[in-house]
Amino acid sequence: MDSEDAVIALSALAQGSRLDIFRLLVCAGPEGLAAGQIGERLGLAPATLSFHLKTLRQGGLLTQRRDGRSLIYAPNYQRVNALLSYLTEHCCEGDVSACDLMVVRPPDGRDR
Repeated sequence: MDSEDAVIALSALAQGSRLDIFRLLVCAGPEGLAAGQIGERLGLAPATLSFHLKTLRQGGLLTQRRDGRSLIYAPNYQRVNALLSYLTEHCCEGDVSACDLMVVRPPDGRDR
């Protein structure tokens, strides 16, 4: 990840509703949630939700898949880890073990 990619990803998170959506989806794990479920849980109107999901997808932070008539959104763990790695690249003078940093993993513990 380069600085331009990091700015795009961070910009996608730099709004309250988008941060709430992202955090909800991280809690839901790799299976994700349908757009309707996200809207219901966070009290967001469909048009507003669609706008925020689009922004998070453009930032590379979410994946989208179709399941019948539903669009399912989930965190893009690979991109999230790349962002965290970029942000902490020089932490503790390069000795990541001194920082107690963790890799973000889905609830099943596997890397994605």
